[in-house]
Amino acid sequence: MSQNASNTPSTKPDLSAEGSAKAEWLRVVQQKVETLRYGVVQLVVHDGRVTQIERTEKTRIFSPAANSADSAAL
Repeated sequence: MSQNASNTPSTKPDLSAEGSAKAEWLRVVQQKVETLRYGVVQLVVHDGRVTQIERTEKTRIFSPAANSADSAAL
């Protein structure tokens, strides 16, 4: 029994408006994660759809000498 091409599922990307919106939020999340050193990326979802992307970045200070000098002054 042979299977023709019309019976096989399509592997092409979804080019509908919903598919392009999905691709857009995924692209935004990827960009925010790749450029973040320390922090959090949060997705806000309403009715099963991503409606907002929040990024909080932390700045860490790694100088133990500066931290101990500051605490000695207190």
